[in-house]
Amino acid sequence: MANIKTAPAVVFEQPGMVTLRNVGLPPASAQDCVVDVEWSGISTGTERLLWQGRMPPFPGLSYPLVPGYEAVGRITTASPEHTLQTGQRVFVPGSRGYADVAGLFGGASSRIVVPAERVIAVGDELGEEATLLALAATAYHAVHRGRALPELVVGHGVLGRLIARLLVALGREGVVVWETQAARRSGAEGYRVISPDDDQRRDYHSIVDVSGANDLLDTLVGRLAAGGEIVLAGFYDQPLSFTFPPAFMREAAFAVAAEWQPSDLEAVLALVTGGEFSLDGLITHRESPDAAEAAYTTAFESADCLKMILDWRAA
Repeated sequence: MANIKTAPAVVFEQPGMVTLRNVGLPPASAQDCVVDVEWSGISTGTERLLWQGRMPPFPGLSYPLVPGYEAVGRITTASPEHTLQTGQRVFVPGSRGYADVAGLFGGASSRIVVPAERVIAVGDELGEEATLLALAATAYHAVHRGRALPELVVGHGVLGRLIARLLVALGREGVVVWETQAARRSGAEGYRVISPDDDQRRDYHSIVDVSGANDLLDTLVGRLAAGGEIVLAGFYDQPLSFTFPPAFMREAAFAVAAEWQPSDLEAVLALVTGGEFSLDGLITHRESPDAAEAAYTTAFESADCLKMILDWRAA
């Protein structure tokens, strides 16, 4: 395998401090691919917590670190033990790590060493939109986590939009999305987006929450039908609690949607390539890695930014 030593990468030196600098790459084994990254996405969930220093204890968490798990690029050195080919475009959900910094999850780098079994081949026609596949797989996992397809989605960020689009594609009628920010209520495709204050329903059988809000459970329980279910699909950095009597009277159920699985990604990729599910219009901002600090600030602070990606092609 090629002996590649360093590559430019985004590094969170400490909470709130980001740099672009060369990092050491591990030697590639016969089970690894080396991928030159074209685009990487910025997650407003886990990466925001890393940026703010509020990420709960997580295996491999230490600073400095390379963030990111939404990378797309081309294989420059293929694993001889797998069928992937040099030049093939692939989605990469992170890396195998780095020699001199932590890699959580290590995708925001111009070059990545990754186990070949973790990468997914994607068509050239997807281009930069392939960075959304991890979020799309998360959405797919969330909508199938409960006992029934959700009727109400809480949050109209990029993950909420993906969930709503998936529900429409899967045949769920009358999907409603709650969004508290007026600037984010546009862009619905086959579903309704409203303020929670404008919704009088209290008979939802299934609700999926992607807001990440720690104080919302009592509100959501109050909107459930008897025997209803709440799927928690955001990332919550504080303990969650709810008032027991209302949940008891409704015999409410709670489910947690954890990390997507390879089968989820394969399923949404099939829906996308089959034209049943669209990723269009969700990437709203793009920056060069040289402007990483501004890119992360915009991604985390601007209501107009649904998805920010870094374009590594010039790097």
